[in-house]
Amino acid sequence: MEARLNLFASPTAAKFTKHLVAAGKVVADSSLPVATQELVKLRASQINGCGYCTDMHSKDAAAAGETVQRLHLVAAWREAKVFTDAERAALELTEQGTRIADAAGGVTDEAWANAAKYYDEEQLVALVLTISVINAFNRGNVIVQQPAGDYEPGMFG
Repeated sequence: MEARLNLFASPTAAKFTKHLVAAGKVVADSSLPVATQELVKLRASQINGCGYCTDMHSKDAAAAGETVQRLHLVAAWREAKVFTDAERAALELTEQGTRIADAAGGVTDEAWANAAKYYDEEQLVALVLTISVINAFNRGNVIVQQPAGDYEPGMFG
């Protein structure tokens, strides 16, 4: 499989991606736990069917020490006993924030209130921005059918 466009060779895509990566770096440096960030990125990527980002974030999470069991269970987090209540709240917010077109009103007040029980205001900001940035990356990669499987942790710096 080959991508419809070579975004890696495009000067326009390079400029755009530089800004998305910079936005992601701001969140990466926040107080939102790294494990939560990676779980959120992985779950949104699964929902959006982005093979490239699913590959990337499962590998990045594993390289950061995430267990294989938890990575395998992200797609079924509701039934899995391996996630904390805070992670569950973040995953619920991720699902609702990623599937905003599926329900009138978008994210429910209940999902927001639950996340707010576990994360302070700055962490909530980081969580919202993580969900937003990964969804932007997912959409670009899905549109061009970016192939998955070749990512190596740290290959983009």
